[in-house]
Amino acid sequence: MNEQSQEPQNLVLQTEEELHQLAAQHRELDNRLHQLSAQPYLSQPEQLEEVTLKKRKLQLKDRMEDLRRRSSGPSMASAPQRG
Repeated sequence: MNEQSQEPQNLVLQTEEELHQLAAQHRELDNRLHQLSAQPYLSQPEQLEEVTLKKRKLQLKDRMEDLRRRSSGPSMASAPQRG
């Protein structure tokens, strides 16, 4: 295989690996949020942690969506998104 044809394949593999890592991080944050929500009362540091975790989860979700959108190619990027 020549170098040019391997480049897109390597990009796809890197994207898939990054998606798996981001998804694993997202699950870890979700698990911690479930632990916090199971408590009857959150201390101030725990409340701050909860807010921070929620923001980080959203960042990860946005990054994953961006990677998926870019990996689907330019023809799919202009397609309408379903909610």
